[in-house]
Amino acid sequence: MHLSCIPRRSRCLSTADSPPAKIVLPDLVSHCDFPLRTNVHCARASKESEEWFLQNANLNKHRRADFLALKAGELTSMCYPYAPYHELRVCCDFMNYLFHLDDLMDDMKKSSTWSLRDEVIGVLRDPDGYRPQSRVGKMTRDFWTRLATTSTFGVESRFIKTFDAFFSAVSQQAYDRQEGHIPDLESYIAMRRDTSGCRPCWALIEYAYDLAIPDEVMEHPILCSLGDAANDLVTWSNDIFSYNNEQARGDTHNMIVVVMKQKHLSLQSAVDFVGSMCKDSIDRFVEDRANLPSWGPGIDDAVARYVQGLADWIVGSLHWSFDSGRYFGDKGKDVKMSRVVELLPRSR
Repeated sequence: MHLSCIPRRSRCLSTADSPPAKIVLPDLVSHCDFPLRTNVHCARASKESEEWFLQNANLNKHRRADFLALKAGELTSMCYPYAPYHELRVCCDFMNYLFHLDDLMDDMKKSSTWSLRDEVIGVLRDPDGYRPQSRVGKMTRDFWTRLATTSTFGVESRFIKTFDAFFSAVSQQAYDRQEGHIPDLESYIAMRRDTSGCRPCWALIEYAYDLAIPDEVMEHPILCSLGDAANDLVTWSNDIFSYNNEQARGDTHNMIVVVMKQKHLSLQSAVDFVGSMCKDSIDRFVEDRANLPSWGPGIDDAVARYVQGLADWIVGSLHWSFDSGRYFGDKGKDVKMSRVVELLPRSR
């Protein structure tokens, strides 16, 4: 991992110092010059996916409002801009479902996350024979059955493997939260690449564009590095954007908290440090993309479309983070311009 342009160390705030009232976000949007595109089926797929989710999730009034402000369909449409309608709709359903899982598991203990994992993975491995009991399990079977009508064995196996790793990492996260443990930076990075849920979304790039990429190609070090670089940008930038809400509720599973502790940095210096890592992940992606080997015309075309899908995820997630109400409420456009975030008071 390259850590270029790291800001100089600065002292941590002492207990006698006043807590900061705001942070200044790094300018990641300007650093990413990838073209931003939106799928032509965005409006229809987003609306129908929202209706599907609300019909099945049984949200209370508050969570329903938060869900509608999420705009997960917009994110999906920017991340899979050329997907046909059927595939885009399945991806929208998974994205809405994944955010819901993330919210559910925020307050779960390790044993609860593992029980949820058993049901979800049980459905994925045997959608015809396994009988889910929970709403989440039934939603899993519904979108998975529709995905399986056009997916390949490679897509399905990669999706299940990476989604299972997601549950394992989230269970560890729940244990750390329960014990008040803050991991070191290296351990956090490894775990965050799975807790992000990005890797199943990479399998959906193959699904969305009907790509048949051999396992040995997908496992090539350059392709793995490209996937990690995209994952790191999406994940680490998310830690920056979500820090305010997370610190307000006392959640410490965030790279900024990890960096503050390990590097002995102030809050703003930690934000700058993680911002430099985010910019470096974009630079890593560009460098790796320029060094892709050749596997022959047919495979090279599929790999190029897959890598473009990773690039779409990088730029799409950055812009969506300010368009969605998930991180900045109705102030996203202002924050995108000023990059200043007023910190919320701690709720507990």
